[in-house]
Amino acid sequence: MKCTKSKRLSYTEKAQKIAACLTLEEKVALMGGNVSLESMIENLMDDPDNKHYNYIPYDAGGIEKYNVPPMLFCDGPRGVVCGNGKTTCFPVSMLRGATFDRDLEERIGRAIGKEVRGFKGNLFAGICINLPYNPSWGRSQEVYGEESFHLGEMGAALTRGVQEENVIACIKHYAFNQMEISRFKVSIDCDIRTEREVFLPHFKKCIDSGAAGVMSSYNRYKGIHCGHHDYLLNQVLKAEWGFDGFIMSDFGWGIRDTVEAANGGQNMEMCCTEFFGEKLVKAVKDGLVPESNIDDAALRIIRTLIAFDEAYDRDYDESVLGCKEHIALALEAARKGITLIKNNNNLLPLNKEATGRVVVLGKLGEKEVTGDHGSSQVRPAYVVTPIKGLANVSPKSEIVYYNGEDLEHARELAESADAVIFVVGYDHDDEGEYVATEPDKSYTGSIGGDRKDSLGLHRDEIDLIRIIGPVNENSVVVMIGGNMIMTEEWKDSVNAIIMAYYPGMEGGTAIAEIIFGDVNPSGKLPFVVPFRESDLPQVNWDTTTQWYDYYHGYAKLEKEGIAPSIPYGFGLSYTVFSVENAEFRASGNIVTASCDVTNIGDRSGDEVIQMYIGFKNSAVDRPVKLLRGFQRVSLEKGETRKVEISCPVEELYWFNPKAGRMELEHMEYEVYIGTSSANEDLLQGSVTL
Repeated sequence: MKCTKSKRLSYTEKAQKIAACLTLEEKVALMGGNVSLESMIENLMDDPDNKHYNYIPYDAGGIEKYNVPPMLFCDGPRGVVCGNGKTTCFPVSMLRGATFDRDLEERIGRAIGKEVRGFKGNLFAGICINLPYNPSWGRSQEVYGEESFHLGEMGAALTRGVQEENVIACIKHYAFNQMEISRFKVSIDCDIRTEREVFLPHFKKCIDSGAAGVMSSYNRYKGIHCGHHDYLLNQVLKAEWGFDGFIMSDFGWGIRDTVEAANGGQNMEMCCTEFFGEKLVKAVKDGLVPESNIDDAALRIIRTLIAFDEAYDRDYDESVLGCKEHIALALEAARKGITLIKNNNNLLPLNKEATGRVVVLGKLGEKEVTGDHGSSQVRPAYVVTPIKGLANVSPKSEIVYYNGEDLEHARELAESADAVIFVVGYDHDDEGEYVATEPDKSYTGSIGGDRKDSLGLHRDEIDLIRIIGPVNENSVVVMIGGNMIMTEEWKDSVNAIIMAYYPGMEGGTAIAEIIFGDVNPSGKLPFVVPFRESDLPQVNWDTTTQWYDYYHGYAKLEKEGIAPSIPYGFGLSYTVFSVENAEFRASGNIVTASCDVTNIGDRSGDEVIQMYIGFKNSAVDRPVKLLRGFQRVSLEKGETRKVEISCPVEELYWFNPKAGRMELEHMEYEVYIGTSSANEDLLQGSVTL
């Protein structure tokens, strides 16, 4: 029995009756976490007992005498953070975004929901959907890409999957959280159209899909802490969007003032109680916080917890943790998301029989590259590294590894090899969550933070590729990282380039399967790659104020007439697809584009068909075009299938500042369908609305 919004609301009267029996102190007790800040910080650091952050679910509230269970928090999003050597480590969300596969993401959500229940948790706080304004953001690996529509679609799919298992899906970090180094001090500002059209729609989509939890963010918006933000929390989220669940603060520093937070719409202080608890009781008794605010929070918390508790009709134990089915799902995601972005002369796939000696160069070749070491770190039973994957997938090949420090030795190895594979990019010391104790050390045990120096590879890796790549014409670069990596300095030195993101516990297997042709690559970049970093929005990563413009990513480049190095939505295959016979129509409140897709190559494969809507006839400043639909399709060689993609007209609305609402412009819209955002990959038509 799925705990839908309507089902949850049916518990309103029961929750009200329970709340009416509670004292003020009991109601306030529901609103605070039961873990000390000192304990949380201690567990963020190295612990001899491996009792790391969120080792067990973090609890809050609960009233045993009225059968109200505590909220039991499990973090994410690349799997369940609890435990050691037990849970499934999925690829990071950025790779899963590259699959453009809602069904897969929903299945991953169900697997994660089962593993949360395996730990006896009831909330998963891993629906991370912040929009990376600039790809240097250190935690952008936790989100699906740069595009709001795509973020919302994938986040909604994960939400549905998690809640299919009657686990509360908590979306985060609401809102405007896309800086790491300055997240505790920065105030973000933008105009109302940017707010409503760029930074909030993906949150609304997840709320509309039934998300029952929301986590507010550390940063300020227009000078006000987001954990205290009456406009964001009360006016937009609760009143305008009709959110029925509860809001929790981000951990430790998400609330800064008792009265402001309680009056601003915050329902739960996590994971410890510092500003709520006795201080909140006193604030109510002193007349600074209306008790009606406490009643609203108590109702939301009680209603949500009892609704999910009574809907839970399965009994999962630890046998679901890291089980074969979930590991297979992690491998499927890696296979579908890893993206081939260059393949000159059809270098790939390599022939196992003809490739006797493979030299792997680069320090990441032997590392467990699963992502950062912050709150999203998952600790699986094992991780397949790139060199292990290559050895397992092609056992007849001799796999030789060298970190590449000595260029002359690297050259000698490359000259003697049938193929050279460079594994380069980032790890937890280069990007990720950051809570600093000193300028060069964080609580997470790694440096992390934003990539504030460069979006390119490390200088030694660039030199390695440029010098050694031309030595062997069968040279392949495998890039590891959480977001876009610049390629201009070295891309001409090799014949094949793969973006592997952080591919999870089976990542090395998937990388090798793609290189040797057991798997046909099908991922699509969920971000644009520019020729110059200066083509992207500029951000001061160590600041107290930051302005966000309306344009970012591929929409910014296209508006300014700047060609990208690699377009949004681009990815190669070992087969070839043709897209023909496009048709476009508008019927009622739906815009539809369709086309015939044919696999004209010599092997089966997957293609991602994308629909974009153009706004050149707009009376206001709008993008050239925006993604408004996508569908993944699997085709055998020679097979043709008609693909139809639809989007509701409301996806085309703009926010009218004068009217204070989203509105539809009545005009002719361009409609595109094809295989990337590049015009040469699209067929064009139009509809009139």
